[in-house]
Amino acid sequence: MVLHADLDSFYASVEQRDDPALRGRPVLVGGGVVLAASYEAKAFGVRTPMSLGQARALCPHAVVVPPRMSAYSAASKQVFAVFDDTTPIVEPLSIDEAFLDVDGLGKIRGSPVEIARRLRAEVRERVGLPITVGVAGTKFLAKVASGVGKPDGLLVVPPGEELAFLHPLPVEKLWGVGPVTAAKLRDRQIHTVGHVARIGEAALVAMLGPGAGRHLHALAHNRDPRRVRTGHRRGSIGAQCALGRRERPFSEVEATLAALVDRVTHRMRRARRAGRTITVRLRFGDFSRATRSRSLLKATMQTGAILRTAEELLRENRPLIEERGLTLVGVAVSNLDSDGNVQLAFPFDDPGDDGLDAAVDRIRDRFGAGALRRADMIGRDLHPSVPILAD
Repeated sequence: MVLHADLDSFYASVEQRDDPALRGRPVLVGGGVVLAASYEAKAFGVRTPMSLGQARALCPHAVVVPPRMSAYSAASKQVFAVFDDTTPIVEPLSIDEAFLDVDGLGKIRGSPVEIARRLRAEVRERVGLPITVGVAGTKFLAKVASGVGKPDGLLVVPPGEELAFLHPLPVEKLWGVGPVTAAKLRDRQIHTVGHVARIGEAALVAMLGPGAGRHLHALAHNRDPRRVRTGHRRGSIGAQCALGRRERPFSEVEATLAALVDRVTHRMRRARRAGRTITVRLRFGDFSRATRSRSLLKATMQTGAILRTAEELLRENRPLIEERGLTLVGVAVSNLDSDGNVQLAFPFDDPGDDGLDAAVDRIRDRFGAGALRRADMIGRDLHPSVPILAD
C-alpha cells in the first residue's frame, strides 16, 4: 500500500503554529499575490495565486503576513524526518508532500491504516502541523484520496473499492486534467471519472491526442504501475517569484529573472549538477500562462550561459508581458547531468565565468545568500513562491 502525506495549507499553518494569535483566524501569506491561505480564509473563497486585493475583498478581516522561507524549510525538514522514521521508502514530491511505501511493514509497524494514523499523530506532536494522508494501492489513488480527505484527515481506499471511490469524482481529479482539458471533456458531457472510464481509449485519443488520451484512460481505470522511488535525483532545479499585480517596467522583470538565475545556478553548483535545457515560466495578469524552453549543446552550471538563454526567452515574450501584465516569473534548468560529464556549452560559456561563479559562491556560502546581490536588485525582495527541497 502507498501513503500520500500532504501538509495542510503549509505556509499558513506554520504561521499559525508560530504565532498563537493567528490560530483560528483567516491568514494570508504573501505580498502582491497570495502564496498560501489558511482554511479559515479559503472558506471565504480565497485561492492561490489570487491577488492580495482580490483576497482582501473576499475576506476583509484576513491577517496578511510576509513569507518566511527559512521557517518553512526548517518545518519541512522536521516533517521529512518523521517520514524517514516511518519507512525507508520515501519519495519527496515537494517541500510539503511525499509518497511513502509501507508494504512489508506489517509485522513491525502495523497495518497501513495504523501506520498512517501514527504518522499524522507524530507530525502533529513533533512538528505541530496538521497533515492529511491518503492510503491506497497506487500512487495516483493515494494522492487523490489525500486531496479528498483534506483538511487534517485520513482517507483510506480499501482494496476492491478503488473504482467505486474514484468514478464519482469530477474529471479534474485525474492527473493532467487542467482547465482546458476539463472544458473539452465537459463540452462532450463528460463530467466524472466514471464517464471517462466508459469511453474507449481510441475515442479519448481522438479527442485529446495520443499521450493525454491513453494517460487518462489508464488513470480512470486506476492503472498506475509506478512504484515509490527513493534516492533518485531531481530532474530539474528551479525557482520562481510572485510579482503581484502592479505594473512594472520590463527592466524590473529582467532584474528579477537574473536574481532567480543566480539562485538556481548557485544551488546547481552546490549540488554538483549541470543542465542543458533552460525553461522560463510566466503567468500573466489574466492568469494565462506561457512556458518557453531552449536547449544548449552541452550541459552547464555557469550563471552567464544560463542567464543569457533565459533572457532571450523572456524578451521573446515581451509583447505578451506588456499587453497582459505579469504576476509570476520562474526559471528552471533540466536535463541535468553530474559534474563529471559537464562540458562547456559552446558558444555561450566563457571559461573565465567559472572563477567569478566560484568567488560569488564562496561569499554567499560564508555570509549568506543576501550578502551579495545584483545592483538592480538592491532594495527589492525576492520571494520564491514555492521553495524546492534541498538538492
